[in-house]
Amino acid sequence: MRQSQRYLGSTVELSLRSLAVAGFLFALGSLAPLADEVPAPVSVLGTGEVTAQEAPPPSTMAGRSTVYAPNAAIATSQPLATSAGLAVLERGGNAIDAAVTAAITLTVVEPHMTGLGGDLFALIWSAEEGELRGFSGHGKSGSLMTREAILEAGHESIPGRTAMAVTVPGSLRGWADLLEEYGTISLAEAMEPAVRLAEEGFPVSRIVSGDWEGAENALAENEGAREALLIDGERAPRPGEWFRNPDYAETLRLIQREGPGVFYGGELGERIVEGLQELGGFITLEDLANHESQWVDPISASFRDYRLWQIPPPGQGIAGLQMLRILEPLPLESMGHNSPEYLHHLVEAKKLAYADLARYIADPQHMDVNVEELLTDEYIAGRRELIDPHRAMEAVDPGPAVTESETIYLSAADADGNMVSFINSVFSSFGSAVVVPGTGFALHNRGSGFTMEPDMPNTVGPNKEPFHTIIPGFVTKTSEDGTEEPWLSYGVMSGAMQPQGQVQVLLNLVLFDMDVQEAIDAARFRHFSGMNVGLEPPIAHEIREALRARGHEVSVAGPFSVGGGQAVLRLEQGWAAGSDPRKDGQAAGF
Repeated sequence: MRQSQRYLGSTVELSLRSLAVAGFLFALGSLAPLADEVPAPVSVLGTGEVTAQEAPPPSTMAGRSTVYAPNAAIATSQPLATSAGLAVLERGGNAIDAAVTAAITLTVVEPHMTGLGGDLFALIWSAEEGELRGFSGHGKSGSLMTREAILEAGHESIPGRTAMAVTVPGSLRGWADLLEEYGTISLAEAMEPAVRLAEEGFPVSRIVSGDWEGAENALAENEGAREALLIDGERAPRPGEWFRNPDYAETLRLIQREGPGVFYGGELGERIVEGLQELGGFITLEDLANHESQWVDPISASFRDYRLWQIPPPGQGIAGLQMLRILEPLPLESMGHNSPEYLHHLVEAKKLAYADLARYIADPQHMDVNVEELLTDEYIAGRRELIDPHRAMEAVDPGPAVTESETIYLSAADADGNMVSFINSVFSSFGSAVVVPGTGFALHNRGSGFTMEPDMPNTVGPNKEPFHTIIPGFVTKTSEDGTEEPWLSYGVMSGAMQPQGQVQVLLNLVLFDMDVQEAIDAARFRHFSGMNVGLEPPIAHEIREALRARGHEVSVAGPFSVGGGQAVLRLEQGWAAGSDPRKDGQAAGF
């Protein structure tokens, strides 16, 4: 562990009562629930359509100001997590310490979104090294997971709400490895705020309560989930109701005492494997013991004087890069922000990029296409030529192969210039909805990212990396002397929304001169599939009609379907941070 900036104090001392009250009051002003994975558009008006006779839409999704801070900043999806991370920064910890502490805190206060049983990815700007590093804390499928085994169990697709969909969780090992490489505090110290909240409890916000209620039926199907995550084994906590998770607190205490090895091959791992195998799961103790995090080289694409960076496959980040490359030469500014022309071209670019995503992106060891080739000028030009400025594409095929061979997100920055773009997820709400009794946490269902279609790069198989939706974003900016400087750490949650959400927020910043909070607040679209496009209410009726004239099937997108974003932007001196009003989130600094 690096000692250049040693964190003072053996534990993170937080005032639980002040944190809880602050989080509850903050949540009272929040919007409707925001789900992690959204399968279809939802109308906030109840009809799915906006007509000229209905009340005019609100002028903005906004209600907050950008947070400016001289020394350090953090933005997360929940005020208690922001407070925990900020306390670390104020005590002398760095951005990596704060990010990991906040992420572990979120496993308690947003257990439907993230957890010990999930995966994580991060992009880290190391000020000392002067470079951006990629980190993959995700696991592989169990060594017993085969297409044949799933078919023999009577399933034509991977059953997401079962032990069969659980792959090796990488979160815990990832937290430890990030702190070992860049942190100044121990994993035990980073866990302390989460332990206290799990032991003593906290009042649940309205948004989280709504998401929790939506998963009641799934949780009720599993004994461990009923005991740990439902009040009296029957229902989700109501808004403002106090919730405790003593089993999870004890699990975290065990890890504090014995380290990550207790999960990856030790006592806790044995309990997890035994519980999963009783329910038809495919993970062995050896699978857990063999798991390792990976430091990876980020992939990128330029856009004007900026460069967007992403984690390489098996994540979907390349789709955002392709979208930017397709859009770069187009006169987007003159089209106007969220005009029919502008939205049409963004939606069509998204269709093209996601067609390639579905066909080619998988475990890198099984891909038959080189990622760099999907970003070449020639390839991108060919994809761009398919866009008809006046008509939406009904069906989009992937591009020709160059070779033959759907979370929580947080961002943090410190006084030394370190920046962290961090995403941690259990995939669906509460993941598989499987909790091994006595452990207190849900295991993810990332195996749902595989396909059952045979002979594809992403076909389900043993010891294989599943396709991932979770992607942290990072942007560098070209300075006057031609060097690329760290500029923006950001992300937008919600499954397949993530690349298209990141592109929209970035274009808001670089093309339309919005500040960080404005760029996050601005109304967004989400293309779901086929011709179906969801638009948030502030996008006017006449724009919707113009898109319909081009062939798009337009519906109203509820706030939870377009994702929740967080961002920290580097100023000439200090930081600017923003947090999405569509969630409970909070940006803060000092």
